[in-house]
Amino acid sequence: MDRLPDLLRQSDVVVISAPLTDASHHLLGEQELAFDEVMGQVERQRRLLHERTQEASTTQRDLDILKRRYSEQLEQLEAKRKKAIEEGFAEAEEVVRKAEEQARQIIADDEHINALRYQVEQECYLLLVLHQPAARDLRAIVTAIHIVVELERIGDHARGIAKLAIPLAAEPPLKPLIDIPRMAQISREMLRAGLQAYLDYNADLAAQTAQRDDEVDHLDEQVYRELLTYMISDPRTISRATYLLWISHNLERIADRITNICERVVFMVTGEIVESGDR
Repeated sequence: MDRLPDLLRQSDVVVISAPLTDASHHLLGEQELAFDEVMGQVERQRRLLHERTQEASTTQRDLDILKRRYSEQLEQLEAKRKKAIEEGFAEAEEVVRKAEEQARQIIADDEHINALRYQVEQECYLLLVLHQPAARDLRAIVTAIHIVVELERIGDHARGIAKLAIPLAAEPPLKPLIDIPRMAQISREMLRAGLQAYLDYNADLAAQTAQRDDEVDHLDEQVYRELLTYMISDPRTISRATYLLWISHNLERIADRITNICERVVFMVTGEIVESGDR
């Protein structure tokens, strides 16, 4: 009995120690391996999450940089746009101002042209009274009287164009002008050639110049058809189109006046009164 406690302690040791040293020890080893594997997976997941978080942070920073650059570029573009608009308005205002100045100068010059017309007429009448010219000299003086009248009428048409140009310049352009500038160019060329024919007594040049009136008539008809289309399609263009129609009409009448000058030059040289369409 005295050894019973020792036996119990030995049996406890056997009972307690035997499972730990045999199958239990093997099972514990497997559990430790499984735990290590789980911990390894957890660690890998943690590292992967960390890397993705770092990548996300980098991506976000890149996005923030791109956004800032984009905003800066937008601000620069907006500043350039505003500057371009302001400069465009300034240039447009300058063009309008110059157009108005030129138009008003043309209107003022018309009075000078009128005065010159009457001055030349008086001198021609004085020559007729004092010298009683005949034949070619008589035709030259009569032709001069007719030419100054036609030139004065051309000045009136130019004044009419100038008056139309003032309100037209203050409005946005209806369309790119092609035919009307062409009409003006032909009219200038006709006037120079017609007056040169008068100075040179050149009937052939005068007759050739008069034939160009058909070019201006054709362009005038073309302008009329085109502007009529604009007015029909958009009533808001009627005002501007009407101004352009009157400008075109004035240019057509200028070409007619120059044709009359050329016909008078032919009469002065040949003594024949011939309509330009008859030659």
